[in-house]
Amino acid sequence: MTEFRYAAARRAILGAGLVAASGGIAIRKAAAQQKLAKNLIMYQDTPKGDQRCDNCTHWQPPNACAIVEGNILPQAWCGAWAPKA
Repeated sequence: MTEFRYAAARRAILGAGLVAASGGIAIRKAAAQQKLAKNLIMYQDTPKGDQRCDNCTHWQPPNACAIVEGNILPQAWCGAWAPKA
């Protein structure tokens, strides 16, 4: 069972990396799938420099994300951050 959780977490992180690298192509596919848990995507309540959730392409006002589950703070950051086009 533990092996399954590690495999699922690894797939989620790799998937998020592909989403960020693809510039949003995989986002449409991700919308039909379950959102990622905050701990799998390195979510933090503080920004990383100028990188904030509210200036990310995945941001959904007022407090949501297209790929991360739960309540998302506008000033937060995660590993899937991508600049708005």
